Amino acid sequence: MKKLSVILMLCLCILLLFGCSNQSSETTAAGETKSDDIKVHVVLKTLSHPYWKSVEAGAKKAGEDLGVSVEVNGPPSEGDIIEQVNMMDNAISQGTDALLVSPSQPSTVSNVFDLAKSKDIPVLLVDTDADWQDKVTFIGTDNYTAGKEGGEYLASQLKKGDKVALVEGAKGNLASDERIKGAKEALEKAGMKIVAQQPADSDKFKAAGVIDAVLQNHRDLAGVFAANDDMAIGVLSTTEQLKLNIPIVGINGGDEATELISKGKLAASVAQSPYDMGYMGVENAVKTIKGEKVENRIPTPIKVVTKENAEEHLKEIQ
Repeated sequence: MKKLSVILMLCLCILLLFGCSNQSSETTAAGETKSDDIKVHVVLKTLSHPYWKSVEAGAKKAGEDLGVSVEVNGPPSEGDIIEQVNMMDNAISQGTDALLVSPSQPSTVSNVFDLAKSKDIPVLLVDTDADWQDKVTFIGTDNYTAGKEGGEYLASQLKKGDKVALVEGAKGNLASDERIKGAKEALEKAGMKIVAQQPADSDKFKAAGVIDAVLQNHRDLAGVFAANDDMAIGVLSTTEQLKLNIPIVGINGGDEATELISKGKLAASVAQSPYDMGYMGVENAVKTIKGEKVENRIPTPIKVVTKENAEEHLKEIQ
């Protein structure tokens, strides 16, 4: 009996050793970071806006599909630039394998990006690019082209010599600046007269106030281009109060704006692909961590949403 017990114990030890050896060889054979050990921190301009909620949803879905940990943060508003930088700092200090960022003010982030580089943390940019040479990639819309297409559509609803106002996002917001630049060039090329160009910090209420002030000096204003949908909707609230029916064009192609377009209240919105930006951002962050090749610029599609295609677009985004 004793002899049988010893034999059984020896067999058990052999099986355990074989199991450990096999597990070790599987890890070595993989030769790469396991997906379930990967952490990606995403820092957006804000999480208070449906557009950024869509980016967040895409990023989290990618995390689920790829089996990686994804944490998404953003300040209360796009104007909270310092708070956004602090969130990046926190992500770096907590420890992360990659940083996916949409910088509110690209000129302020080089120091924190340098800190990430010093800790061998790759930085990828989404939605808004920054002039930092060590970024892995930029994933998002060509904002100049989006603004240009929006400006061209607005011009098609007007006649040469008409007065137009431009409503910008926060000062220093590169995405907003590029959109305004594209729209302005398209409008001026079509013979429109730009009578105002004012910032409204991507905020509905501020945009309503901005356009109210513009209309006090230019009651014959014929159209408005806003650098995002929230500001376009804010402009609309003022023009409706004043019973002024003029074409207003925004950018993002979100639910609320698309519904207003289908009702004929907003003229158009240049739709982006925020969900895809978030998903592709995390997807390419994981590729980078695993040492796979990533293109240095990854464009996402855009389209002009008008009354003719608004219902179709609404079904797509929902």
